[in-house]
Amino acid sequence: MSKEDGKVTVEIFGETYVLRGTEDPEYIQKLVHEVDKKMRLTAQHFPRLAAHQVAILVALNLEDDLEKLQEEQETLMQMLGEQTE
Repeated sequence: MSKEDGKVTVEIFGETYVLRGTEDPEYIQKLVHEVDKKMRLTAQHFPRLAAHQVAILVALNLEDDLEKLQEEQETLMQMLGEQTE
């Protein structure tokens, strides 16, 4: 990983990407590591899929995780609201 003017060069699933952002490069690298790991595990389970298909499955799984976390957060916030009333 290299950093230059807010740009971070990373590798995900064998492909090199130049990412631009304001986040700490170490944080970006942590995200990249997790995405790469999820893609490699998915590819092991479905070895005949093309890279873009693996990426779509990983994206769907990540979105599912996000939706479930948001629902859990809403439930917790409702419980907290009921306790303070």
